[in-house]
Amino acid sequence: MKMDFFDRFKIWVLAISLFLNCGYGFYLPGSYPHKYAVGDPLSVKVNSLTSIDTEIPFSYYSLPFCQPLEGVKDSAENLGELLMGDRIENSPYQFKMYTNESEIFLCRTDPLTADNFKLLKERIDEMYQVNLILDNLPAIRYTKKDEYFLRWTGYPVGIKVQDMYYVFNHLRFTVLVHKYEETNVARVMGTGDAAEMIPTVGNGGSDVPGYMVVGFEVVPCSIMHNADSVKNLKMYEKYPSQIKCDPTTVAMPIKEGQPVVFTYEVAFEESNIKWPSRWDAYLKMEGSKVHWFSILNSLMVITFLAGIVLVIFLRTVRRDLTRYEELDKEAQAQMNEELSGWKLVVGDVFRSPSNPALLCIMVGDGVQILGMAVVTILFAALGFMSPASRGTLITGMLFFYMILGVVAGYVAVRLWRTISSGDHKGWVSVAWKAACFFPGIAFLILTILNFLLWGSHSTGAIPFSLFVILLLLWFCISVPLTLFGGFLGAKAPQIEYPVRTNQIPREIPPQKYPSWLLVLGAGTLPFGTLFIELFFIMSSLWMGRVYYVFGFLFIVLILLVVVCAEVSLVLTYMHLCVEDWRWWWKSFFASGSVAIYIFLYSVNYLVFDLKSLSGPVSATLYLGYSLFMVTAIMLATGTVGFLSSFWFVHYLFSSVKLD
Repeated sequence: MKMDFFDRFKIWVLAISLFLNCGYGFYLPGSYPHKYAVGDPLSVKVNSLTSIDTEIPFSYYSLPFCQPLEGVKDSAENLGELLMGDRIENSPYQFKMYTNESEIFLCRTDPLTADNFKLLKERIDEMYQVNLILDNLPAIRYTKKDEYFLRWTGYPVGIKVQDMYYVFNHLRFTVLVHKYEETNVARVMGTGDAAEMIPTVGNGGSDVPGYMVVGFEVVPCSIMHNADSVKNLKMYEKYPSQIKCDPTTVAMPIKEGQPVVFTYEVAFEESNIKWPSRWDAYLKMEGSKVHWFSILNSLMVITFLAGIVLVIFLRTVRRDLTRYEELDKEAQAQMNEELSGWKLVVGDVFRSPSNPALLCIMVGDGVQILGMAVVTILFAALGFMSPASRGTLITGMLFFYMILGVVAGYVAVRLWRTISSGDHKGWVSVAWKAACFFPGIAFLILTILNFLLWGSHSTGAIPFSLFVILLLLWFCISVPLTLFGGFLGAKAPQIEYPVRTNQIPREIPPQKYPSWLLVLGAGTLPFGTLFIELFFIMSSLWMGRVYYVFGFLFIVLILLVVVCAEVSLVLTYMHLCVEDWRWWWKSFFASGSVAIYIFLYSVNYLVFDLKSLSGPVSATLYLGYSLFMVTAIMLATGTVGFLSSFWFVHYLFSSVKLD
């Protein structure tokens, strides 16, 4: 038997080690290697122009740049890309694998009109970046500052020096390639749509050397070209004179009525970077110690609150219940007259709250949002929503939100039936409102912001056709699923209250301090577990940085749920102890009030970290998206607090047998 145990143990260890080793050579879901032979064409694509000054993206071809010979064509886009404002199009930049080229003439623009000249100056003032993509890798630019290399994606349109505007009209590209290594993994991965992209093992063409793109770097330069000398040149022909690209100097000022000449050069370098690691330069985890500090800080808050909860349960509740149950009936009857604290509200604690339907709807929507957040972040932490597949994160969030409409309808209707003592009437109305409450708020905010983006001619504006698609998804998938969940909730038995409710409500004694003040202050504790990670999230959203530490984010989300539950539970018990039986809404907002502090933090971030955010449109967009975000957070955290308090109150009074 011992041999069997050790044999099994060794098999498990071998299986785990194989799994971990495979993790180094396995590719992120949604991305596949593409082998190129020497001389194969490589096409660069362009994305929207972006700026951290305005947060309003614009199309690349909204500026007088060179256009491809075959015309501008949109690349395949998914729902998430469109919602994020990405507009990926083809570009005139063409390379040949492992073929170095220099002094390549691209085009000579028409003389700059007054409108084009003014637009170029505006885009340079607003620090707009050009975003290029090669083999699904964004172009990366390195700058040196105090012996440190800073990484940037894209390059600026131009620069302003002493009231003169200079445009970057020459690009020096460096493409890092890695020689293709034949492995058995190719057989596994060569399935589905990507089968033609992955070479098979053992075929006759395996002797031909192949390379994979593992890096894409760009250095922008401003070169004074002679516009008259290139009048008869065609695209991709050799520029007549030598070009020296020096990024520290600028020489091409833009002037109204004068054309701009664009050129580029490309060099290929063999790199030790392997294909599965090519995104490391973009996803390099910075500030991991800060993330761990955030988690340890949250754990301290949780431990402190857990200690309070433990005291409530063990020393107070258990002691009172044990002493009460040990008395005989006469002593119990006498004790009933001397009851104090939470025992006095036994006949009112389950009295229906004000606006019960609204509470049920908000709790149902909160469960849906929280479920979507947990599932999405978990999938992202496992690598299923990598930045290599643009837009998958937003698309996944929409998909999970719609599917979880079943849970929202079920929770809302079952809570409604519990509050209304098992009454079946009105469940359709509750389920319908649950399907429309949060999406309705979201559509209202996004529609107002979309009109601002439309007015600015931004690619961030959602096209009308996409609006129709989103409405169809809402009313044809989300609403029916929520109604189906409501039907299941109507069929499920309501939760029975452990005590009866008196017909006449008990008068609540005057409080020494406003109870809502304590409820609003309770949100500081959940905010304390979140605010450090919130800085990284805000930097990712508004400063153009790639956020990919979803493992940390998942841990912080779990800690936030625990803190919200503990805070709401403690406050509910405190209210019951002062004979305040109106705990329903207070338990919801005790943890939901964290949204107020997140919104205040967003305003603080706007004032102190986004000082350069220019224009009322940009500020309105920022505040609108922040309001949308904190509404979702309020519903999710409030739901956690309410459900934990409901369980606590039900458990507490189910142990008390009072007539």
